Amino acid sequence: MGAPPDDVRLLSIFHWALAGLATLFSALPLLYVAMGVAMLQGKLDGRNPPPAFFGWMMVVLGIALAVMGLGYAALMAYAGRCVARTRHWTFVIVMAALSCAFFPFGTVLGVFTIIVLSKPEVKSLFQPPASAGGAATASSP
Repeated sequence: MGAPPDDVRLLSIFHWALAGLATLFSALPLLYVAMGVAMLQGKLDGRNPPPAFFGWMMVVLGIALAVMGLGYAALMAYAGRCVARTRHWTFVIVMAALSCAFFPFGTVLGVFTIIVLSKPEVKSLFQPPASAGGAATASSP
């Protein structure tokens, strides 16, 4: 098969760009971690300091959100690699659907990915190549 069309190459590049943005935004929940640590150390003392439970809740929530964001970014980067290599069509479609929740850039990329990958000529690029020697037959005893 020849090189993938330009729109498939561009989709791959945009998947990588969205993965970079997602990585950047996944650092924002670390502010929750910093606030939770400040609560636990008593740096937010007032007349009624919050219980330690709230500090721990902020730390756990911040770490969980950051890990989920980094996981999404890693999967989006892998989807970009799959688009570039025209492999794993179903995975790329699922990631396109999930990226629609990452408004506005993920929504645009997800919709365009679904539109482009639904074209028959593009979908055929994702089919595994036929083996040159035909199907291997099992030898019988």
